[in-house]
Amino acid sequence: MAGTPPTQTRSRGGEWSGARRTRYGRGIVTTASRRWFGGRDESRRADAQAAKDAAAAAFYELDSAQRDLRISIETIAAADGSPAGRQASEGFAALGQRIDQVSHVYIEAVDAHDLDRVDLEASAAARAREELTRAREELMRVKGELDRFAQGLQPLLDKAETQLARVAPARERAKAALLAASDALDAVRAKGMRADDLAARLAALGPELTKLNEGAGRHGVQETVQRADRILRDAEGVRAEAARLPERAAEIDRRLVSLRTRAQALRNRADRVDPVLSELRRRFSAACWQDLQHVPDQAIRDVAQAEDRLGEASRARDEQRWTDVGELIDAVRASLEATDEAVSAAQDRLTRLEAVARDPQAEVDRTRFAIRDAQRLAMAGRSVPDPRHAGPLDESVARVGRALAELEGRHPDYWHFLQEMEEVRVAVGRVVADIRGRRAVG
Repeated sequence: MAGTPPTQTRSRGGEWSGARRTRYGRGIVTTASRRWFGGRDESRRADAQAAKDAAAAAFYELDSAQRDLRISIETIAAADGSPAGRQASEGFAALGQRIDQVSHVYIEAVDAHDLDRVDLEASAAARAREELTRAREELMRVKGELDRFAQGLQPLLDKAETQLARVAPARERAKAALLAASDALDAVRAKGMRADDLAARLAALGPELTKLNEGAGRHGVQETVQRADRILRDAEGVRAEAARLPERAAEIDRRLVSLRTRAQALRNRADRVDPVLSELRRRFSAACWQDLQHVPDQAIRDVAQAEDRLGEASRARDEQRWTDVGELIDAVRASLEATDEAVSAAQDRLTRLEAVARDPQAEVDRTRFAIRDAQRLAMAGRSVPDPRHAGPLDESVARVGRALAELEGRHPDYWHFLQEMEEVRVAVGRVVADIRGRRAVG
């Protein structure tokens, strides 16, 4: 060490020689120029030093092999959660304990013998050589175990590396999708659209991106690839919706205009329901039109409510609350469709009642044709019909006769007659379906 004063030492022959104390490693080692007159002692010192160097080389080789194998084990652990992968980690841990033991023996042997000591005796040098040689042999033996263990892991390692090769491309695809989504948002915002909901969805992917960047070493290959795929899918969804946003806004504007036009047309049609009801009241019995009495007033209320919702939808459109706009438009459309059906029902009722009043037989013939067709199907391939089919068909014939007889009164209920004919055809249809279903089975 610089600044350490030189000392004088006496040789066995009475000669003095200069010596300097220097720091080396953890202690202070005195180096001196000394004349040795015992060749055998110097040879033993050299043998001990050679054993020490060989042990150090074995220790370094074992340490390097352990570090390399640790990387392989981490690769397997990241990609393989199977029992074989867990056994590999457990086996490496057990080898690590053996490595610690032999390394400790080696370090103790090195620390126990100062081969640079001036007064090192030949017996001490011999002991040092023996202990260091044993330490080297143990280090080499464990190194052999480590090498054999590494060879046995090769199939697992090859599989794990193949799995890990999927991670980087998946991660890059996910990041590219995020960038594309961000660019698409910037583009629509430049056109004056806020797209707050899309921005929130994109921001929600931030924590997932953080975990993705932490890699497979922490989260495993399968989970990392799946996370990358989710980010890719969600980011692509944001990008696609952002790209469609201008078109979506234009479509919403068209739908709002169309619904306003339809609402106004329904209001005008509702005003014409009263004359139709007056005609029904004048020409037919109360049972034929009583259920339609509320249609005009209800239609006007429904149209007014639809127009109010259209106003809400317009405000939501101005505020770019696209989800709210869509829900309001769907509600208005459903309401107007129901109102349209109710308004149309009065005119349809008048048309059907006028037709049956002129010629009730046409409705009877239509129903009887359905019954005869079902009867022929029931008798196909049989000499006697199945009672499960013959009974309902006979009852249908009787119902037609009774319904026709009820029209002979002074104020016939044509609407009840039409409903009865419809119900008979439905019942006949059920019989036909049952026959075909049974024959299809066997």
